[in-house]
Amino acid sequence: MERLLPAGSVVLLKNATKKLIIIGVLQVNAKENKIYDYLGVPYPEGYIGETNNFLFSHEDINDVVFVGYDNPEREKFMNAMKILYEQTQKELQDRAITREEGE
Repeated sequence: MERLLPAGSVVLLKNATKKLIIIGVLQVNAKENKIYDYLGVPYPEGYIGETNNFLFSHEDINDVVFVGYDNPEREKFMNAMKILYEQTQKELQDRAITREEGE
């Protein structure tokens, strides 16, 4: 897990024209059996409904326009998230292996 941007950061994804504001980190998409680094919504509009939420990872970012607020509270949160991320990665891998064995 690399250093993730804080919530409130504004980014432009590769091949995109609309900026996104990050509203969540380390998001699990159970349908895809995958963890994404970020959940974003259009900037400057913000949340305008479920169909305008975007899951993406750090490598999808072309430009960081603004970095959100960072403080010791966030650092504690991110340390806890690192542990949860590692556990979730293992569970997703185990689930994928189980599916493959069942085929």
